[in-house]
Amino acid sequence: MRIFFICLFALLTASCSSNYTNQSQVGQKFPSITGESLEEEQVNIPSDFQGEKTLLLIGYKQNSQFDIDRWLIGLDMTSSNVNAYEIPTIAGMFPRMFSTMIDNGMRAGIPKDLWKGVITVYKDGEKVQAFTGNENPNSARVILLDENGTILYMYDAGFSVSALNQVRSFLTSP
Repeated sequence: MRIFFICLFALLTASCSSNYTNQSQVGQKFPSITGESLEEEQVNIPSDFQGEKTLLLIGYKQNSQFDIDRWLIGLDMTSSNVNAYEIPTIAGMFPRMFSTMIDNGMRAGIPKDLWKGVITVYKDGEKVQAFTGNENPNSARVILLDENGTILYMYDAGFSVSALNQVRSFLTSP
């Protein structure tokens, strides 16, 4: 029953955000945003990831979890060596008021050893959506950052093997 209310809440709040055209930001610096891991640690993106390539799997709706899971499985099956983070990103004041309930719902469905890799973004949710675009919100925004927070690769059309291979090509290049 709790999951039903979380899903209903997510559906209602998703309709409250603005629409932004999808856009590639390759070569641009990722905007400075703040989120909180499910371990309740504050994370500053991209500054906390300085010094290593980092893959952000940004989801704007609950349905994007399916896409994110395929990316994570693909990365694991190909033994890709990259720190990957799931970034549920929810825009608007209303979701922030219920962030504890939303995060607790995610904790209930995610094994505790994975909580560090899930960073929810509420306050800066609108900023991220405006930066990447939020058309086709069920598709994850896959963003590979270089060691300095600059976007090396960006993809927003759902999981594909060719997109996975493109990400992997950046991981093996200096």
